[in-house]
Amino acid sequence: MYDIVIIGAGVSGTAAARALSRYQLRILVVEKQPDVCCGTSKANSAIIHSGIDCKPGTLMAQLNVRGNSMMDQLAEELDFEFIRNGSLILCFSEEDRPQLQALYEQGLRNGVTGLRIVEKDELHAIEPNLSDEAVAAIFCPTGGIVWPFGMNIALAENAYTNGVSFRFNTAVQNIERTEDGYRLLVHSREAILWDPENDGRCTGSNVCPSYSYHGTPLPDGDDVIETRVVINAAGVNADLFHNMVSAEKIHITPRRGEYCLLDKSVGPIVRSTIFQLPTKMGKGILVTPTVHGNILMGPTATDIEDRDGINTSQEGLDEVLQKAARSVPSLPTRQIITSFAGLRAHEDGHEFLIGELPDAPGFIDCAGIESPGLSSAPAIGEMVCDIAVHILQPELNPHYDGKRRGITDPKRLSSDELSSLIRENPAYASMVCRCEMVTEGEIIDAVTRPLGACTIDGVKRRTRAGMGRCQAGFCTPRTMELISQYLDIPQTQITKNGPDGRMLVGKTAKFGADE
Repeated sequence: MYDIVIIGAGVSGTAAARALSRYQLRILVVEKQPDVCCGTSKANSAIIHSGIDCKPGTLMAQLNVRGNSMMDQLAEELDFEFIRNGSLILCFSEEDRPQLQALYEQGLRNGVTGLRIVEKDELHAIEPNLSDEAVAAIFCPTGGIVWPFGMNIALAENAYTNGVSFRFNTAVQNIERTEDGYRLLVHSREAILWDPENDGRCTGSNVCPSYSYHGTPLPDGDDVIETRVVINAAGVNADLFHNMVSAEKIHITPRRGEYCLLDKSVGPIVRSTIFQLPTKMGKGILVTPTVHGNILMGPTATDIEDRDGINTSQEGLDEVLQKAARSVPSLPTRQIITSFAGLRAHEDGHEFLIGELPDAPGFIDCAGIESPGLSSAPAIGEMVCDIAVHILQPELNPHYDGKRRGITDPKRLSSDELSSLIRENPAYASMVCRCEMVTEGEIIDAVTRPLGACTIDGVKRRTRAGMGRCQAGFCTPRTMELISQYLDIPQTQITKNGPDGRMLVGKTAKFGADE
């Protein structure tokens, strides 16, 4: 019996797990995908919003501003990339001035600091590549950009090193009330359990050699997990689980957003995150730098029924390019290296639903977490933790360590530091991904660290190997060799992102008499 089972290993679920790891609790995070950050959290704008456009008085507004204020310390403690680059919300005509002023005043009511309206001359001095059509903007200095994979993975790793277990490739099928809490019927397929109680615990922030890097394989099929408390952080599926236990039904609509990404070679076309005045469908098409130097454009906002519908469309991508060009006409669209789509969990009332259900004691919703969910995640985790602690009244974890060190990036080192690193570990001198300059040492660390990668996408999201101009055309074979070597599995078992994504399915020819 667990004290807490968290459904979903996205940024909200792992933020809650990390916050709760401060206490002596037996916690399990259940995720239907093979890794953390495989749902809504993996495909978004990578923006830390200021909180200006949330409706005053809502939980969304409160947690956005609070989460934004927590981000500097969190990034320092967990060693992930975060930059306060500021944001601009553009006004394209004098007729829209009242709307711009109203948004500015709303931001002040929400407690957003440093806001000011900048006029055309100053605006174009700040961002010379903006459209001449822009007549004014709101400048939000607290806006930022973040590496969402890095943030999500860092939260999960730190939760794990503080005692939280993770079970991947495990889908929750049903939830039932019991006398002591809840019974979850789950279905596993090539599931892996990462259990720090069995694998050993590292009390420091470095990789600990006592860990079992492979996790524990579990048999395929149905299983039952029992727990005193459930935290429902299941993204676009959160309404399904809520409705299994509560008479008060909720409804979530998957809202698809499509994006285009420019190669880093285009340079800093903009340094701030560029928004347009928002509409009822969201914050509109933005143009923003990423923490790694790309330019990102998007997203669209299309309500769909398919809860796994992350396909892109010609219509959607055309909309991205057309509307982004209104803000920044000089975007070199021939330098697009990839496009992708993500889903937002749009609740009918457009509000975060966080709290213990009145008619289902011990069941805590963390539902309807759409934008600004990434920005709000640290505060969401804090709030969910407070609710669970009130229910369970646990003791503090005396071994809690809130710090985590990420994968060493040789590009961030001085020449002397890099030379020392290579002398200590020659794997950092061998380049695997030429586009993103990712070394063997980084990939080995990604695979062998606590809660490490076991798929091609898992390595990509930890190191950026495969995210560059050639989109993994060059580095995939060597990445597969390293995964095979350090996880001690044949390459035919390696997947892109889960059981249905085998990279190799057989041989096409024999190359020797003994083959």
